[in-house]
Amino acid sequence: MIEINPTSSQPIFEQIIAQIKMAVLKGLLKPGDSIPSVRKMALSLSVTPGTVAKAYGELERQQVIVTIRGKGAYIAETGKIQPSERQKEQGRQKLKEACVEMIYLGFSKKEILKMVEELYDAATS
Repeated sequence: MIEINPTSSQPIFEQIIAQIKMAVLKGLLKPGDSIPSVRKMALSLSVTPGTVAKAYGELERQQVIVTIRGKGAYIAETGKIQPSERQKEQGRQKLKEACVEMIYLGFSKKEILKMVEELYDAATS
């Protein structure tokens, strides 16, 4: 389910977070589905349990997963969770950084908007 790119500049725990979120968005993981324990995930990815625990902790903080002591971790029953102001600001900052880079590379506003639309559609279909 999750593949780590060891040569990526993105930290491994962030790769785990992104891939679990993508699996939820694409319906591969549904609310109530269990995910591997920290230990099992660490073994399957050949990473330290601390790395997986960090990813799971952040996913729980973001209400993507819930952990039930003695039972495991599950995809949260999300419903219609609204992003917090902090999450909105983080999203704005990430988009701003990407836009600045794309403008620097010579992309037009129209090209950037088209790309964002395509990426949004791909992530939600």
